[in-house]
Amino acid sequence: MFSFNFSRKRITGPLPGHVVFLLATLPFIPWTARSQPPALEQNDAPFVVAHQDPIEVDATLTLSKLVDLTMEKYPDTAWLKSLEEEAAAIEERSKSWTAGSSIVIIGYQSMYNTRLNWATGNVQVPIWNLGQRDAEHILADQAGTSAELQASGIKLRVAGLVRFALWNIALAKIRYEQAKSELSIYEQLLATIKRRVELGDLPRADELLAQTELLQKRSALTMSEAELMHTRKRYASITQMTKVPGNYEEKLAPLKEIGQSHPAMVAINSQIEHKQAEINAIRLIGSGQNHLIAGILSDEGTDPRSNRAEFFNVGVMIPFGGNAHLQPRIAAVNVELNKLIAEREQLYRNLEQTHHEAEHNLEVNRVELGTANEQKKVSEELLKMTQLAFSVGEINLFDLLKIESRTQQAILSAKERSVMMQRDKALYNQAVGVMP
Repeated sequence: MFSFNFSRKRITGPLPGHVVFLLATLPFIPWTARSQPPALEQNDAPFVVAHQDPIEVDATLTLSKLVDLTMEKYPDTAWLKSLEEEAAAIEERSKSWTAGSSIVIIGYQSMYNTRLNWATGNVQVPIWNLGQRDAEHILADQAGTSAELQASGIKLRVAGLVRFALWNIALAKIRYEQAKSELSIYEQLLATIKRRVELGDLPRADELLAQTELLQKRSALTMSEAELMHTRKRYASITQMTKVPGNYEEKLAPLKEIGQSHPAMVAINSQIEHKQAEINAIRLIGSGQNHLIAGILSDEGTDPRSNRAEFFNVGVMIPFGGNAHLQPRIAAVNVELNKLIAEREQLYRNLEQTHHEAEHNLEVNRVELGTANEQKKVSEELLKMTQLAFSVGEINLFDLLKIESRTQQAILSAKERSVMMQRDKALYNQAVGVMP
């Protein structure tokens, strides 16, 4: 803890020259909290480190359009395309008049040492079991619906990645700009201290102390610059773009609870319904497919015993006793079904937890923003008083630097809370499944 007392002595007449000089050069940059996110374009060159990850603001780019463009390049699009192809294939199968591939059987028989010859030709056609074709239609519909809903679920996930990336850049930009501002302040302060040391008003130790603080600020700027570049690279990796929207703030969705209408829940429920329809379709295969057989038999020959006639025959082949061979297929799909059910339960718990945290963060940051703004205002006023006290020699440089540091931290906190408030609105929308 530290304290200082201001002299009650009233100063009359002109101030000493070094005091006038100090009051004219002591840095103080007030800041008013903004709700707008900081500009993300690369307008802050030159950088401390040569490595750069450029970002450009595109005023025509909206958050919704950005999500759509990211979705087009997202790796899961190949999987989504295969789901659509699967649904189309099942639909095509359900439209077929036969339950499988037909078979043509051609035979010829001839008896040795005789003139008896037989030629046969048969067609074997698998036919749908009772209710099986309807089950295939249902399976095709469920597969198509599931493919569409999986796309919606993945798009929501992509929106979450984009939202996180944008607001992480915004926070990193705030911290980088604050680090630059603090470095400038401490450079001006060091120049003032050097001048007062030259005038013999301050000891050499104060100059060394100010230099130490300046070096720390340079290091902080380097690290904040590195973090800014990391957030830019993460954004570019997710979106495969280096452009960002000019405005990406969102209106807060109405507060509500997580339900089955959440896009992620709808997507996984569609997968479960798809597997249930698949199990039902497999069960209706029964012991196997029935087959309709039709063909001709030609009995030709010069032997007197030959009928010299052609016969038409029709038959039905009915399999039985094949349930034991069907059960492993049903069991395999049932394993996938129950795995999805377990994932749905875990997903619901995760969504509830994310929703609670998002709602709570909104409430906390709303309170913290007010506190941060008030603390900034008080700190700025205290800093002005401290600078005046230092100029007339009532406190030492160490106390001034501590108050300067606290003031800059209060300013940064107010900036961060303002951005975090907007970020938390976007994250709450993400939690309840609202697309940009």
